[in-house]
Amino acid sequence: MSYTICVHPWKMENNHSTVIEFILLGVTNEPRIQLFIFIFFSLIYFITVGGNIGILLLILILPDLHSPMYFFLGNLSVSDLCYSTVVTPKLLHDIFLREKSISFISCAIQLYFFAFFASTECYILSTMAYDRYVAICHPLLYVVIMNRSMCIRLVTAVYAGGLLTAGIHTSSTITLPFCGPNIINHFYCDIPPLMELSCTDPYVNKTIVFVVVFILGFFSVTVVLASYIYIFFTIFQIRSVEGRHKAFSTCAAHLSCVALFYGTVFFMYLRPASNYSVTQDKVVSIFYTVIIPMLNPIIYSLRNKEVKEAVRSSKVCYHKRKYKHVFCAAK
Repeated sequence: MSYTICVHPWKMENNHSTVIEFILLGVTNEPRIQLFIFIFFSLIYFITVGGNIGILLLILILPDLHSPMYFFLGNLSVSDLCYSTVVTPKLLHDIFLREKSISFISCAIQLYFFAFFASTECYILSTMAYDRYVAICHPLLYVVIMNRSMCIRLVTAVYAGGLLTAGIHTSSTITLPFCGPNIINHFYCDIPPLMELSCTDPYVNKTIVFVVVFILGFFSVTVVLASYIYIFFTIFQIRSVEGRHKAFSTCAAHLSCVALFYGTVFFMYLRPASNYSVTQDKVVSIFYTVIIPMLNPIIYSLRNKEVKEAVRSSKVCYHKRKYKHVFCAAK
C-alpha cells in the first residue's frame, strides 16, 4: 500500500517550511475492517472506563478497602483511565476519516499527557511493590510505616516524577525541526514516529529519551525486583501452605500488571533503533495504550481475594417494614 506524502499545511520561517499540522495514518486504511476495529476498540474503551471507575467507586464506598494498598490501586485506576482516554477517543474519531489530521499543538499536548500518565503508572506500580514488601515482610510495622502521611508523600512523588518525565520527553521531541513530510505512521503522537519526521538527526534527543527511560525504568524495576526478592524469601519461610498461598495471592494481581506494563513499555522504548518496525510498533502500542488499561481492573477484580470478599461482605440488603425501608450491610 502506498501513501501520498503531504507536507502541508505549513508556514515559512527563515526560508524553510515548518509543519504546523500532522496527518495520522491510524491503525488501518482498509475499509473492510474499519467497522470491526471501531466496534472492537469502542467495546474495549467502554470496559476500560467502566472497570476503572468501578474500582474507584468500590475503594471509595467499601470500608474494607480503605487501606494503603487500595489507595495506590485507586491512583493506578486513575492513571489507566486517563492515559487510555488521551489516545482511544481520538483513535475512534479518526477511524472513518480519510484525512486524520492533528495540529502541532494538539500533538504536543497529547504526547505530554500520554507520557505523564504512562510514567505515573510505572511509578505507581513500583510504589505498590514497596507497599506489598512492607505488608508481607514487616506486617507488625505496616500501619506505622504506611501511614496516611507516608502514602500521600509517595503519591505526590509519583505524580511529580510523571510531570518531570513527561516534560523531558515532550521537550526532547517537539523542539526538533519539522519541515516535511508531516505524515505520522501511527494512530497517536508518540516519540519514535515523531522523531523519524525530524529534518535533522535526532540522535541527541533520542539519547536523552533513552537515558531518561533507562534510568527511571531501572530505578522502578529495581524497586519492584528488590521488593519481590524479599517478599518471596519471606513467603518461603512461612511453614503453613495456606499461609504461603494467602501471602502470595496478595501479590499475584500486582505481579501480573507489572509484567504486562513493564514488558511492553521496555520493548517499545529500549530496543535498538535497528530493530524498529512501524507495524510492530503499532501492535505493541495498541496493547499498552488500549488493552492494558482494560486488563488491570479485571485482573484485580478476579485475582484479588480481598476485593471479592469486600464486595461479598458489604452487600446491601433491602428490608421492607411497616412504615419504612431499611438499608443494612450484610456482613
